[in-house]
Amino acid sequence: WASPKVTGVMTRRPSRTKSAEPLGPRSPPQPASIRRWWRWALVLTLVVCAGLGVVWAMARERTSATWGVEVVQAYPHDTGAYTQGLAFDGRELLEGTGKYGESTLRRVDLVSGRVLQSVSLARDLFGEGVAVWGGEVIQLTWRNQIGVVYDKATLEKRRQFRYAGEGWGLTHDGTHLIMSDGSSTLRFLDPKTFRVVRQLLVRSGGRRVANLNELEYVQGEILANIWYKNYVARISPSSGEVLGWIDLQTLVPPRLDRDSVANGIAYDAENDRLFVTGKNWPQLFEIR
Repeated sequence: WASPKVTGVMTRRPSRTKSAEPLGPRSPPQPASIRRWWRWALVLTLVVCAGLGVVWAMARERTSATWGVEVVQAYPHDTGAYTQGLAFDGRELLEGTGKYGESTLRRVDLVSGRVLQSVSLARDLFGEGVAVWGGEVIQLTWRNQIGVVYDKATLEKRRQFRYAGEGWGLTHDGTHLIMSDGSSTLRFLDPKTFRVVRQLLVRSGGRRVANLNELEYVQGEILANIWYKNYVARISPSSGEVLGWIDLQTLVPPRLDRDSVANGIAYDAENDRLFVTGKNWPQLFEIR
């Protein structure tokens, strides 16, 4: 930057005189009652617009079809199980439970609901989603950024791995692990290195679907519980678009607290059976 050359031409300072008053009479001041009326009218307009925005957003979220469910069979479920993950293995279920100091990975008999085997996580770990991969079971934790790998036959801990952010739900598509973290984005992980291969943004009618929770891969779709909603989203693994909703509201037990929402999806691919349950629910359901 170079300063301009100084010349001998004098410049005139701007006038400091007061600008002329505008001609014509002044408008009379508005009474206080009129000002208050306009203020309330503005507030009412904003409230109405906000309400219409909420209704419009809800309508957009439900642009995909919603299906009810038919219960094929109901099975006992441990009401002490704060279900965070669920997977089907042979004739048994593998269930991950949460809460600090209470988190477990357990093998459960489907028919009786009896816990056949259980291992506890460290008291500072909050257990989350589980998935079976080959001869291993993988379990996420909530905010610890730690995943635990177990031997499927013995449930003995083999190793741990790290990941960024929170861990919520876990499943796989036969090639990659698929992980949720409570946001509207799913992560696809390499099952050997646990590195992120790609990410998938989930939308319904153009609107992001947040709070994606427990996951299960079923016949080319990703099924996802939505935290604090008793709906399951059917998600396209290629586009992230919600293809439809499964309404589980009729399965919710009465007299449970706010946290006891639907959470837990397992699929028996060999017999084409789909199972769902919830946090501290007394039953697990086979549905269609």
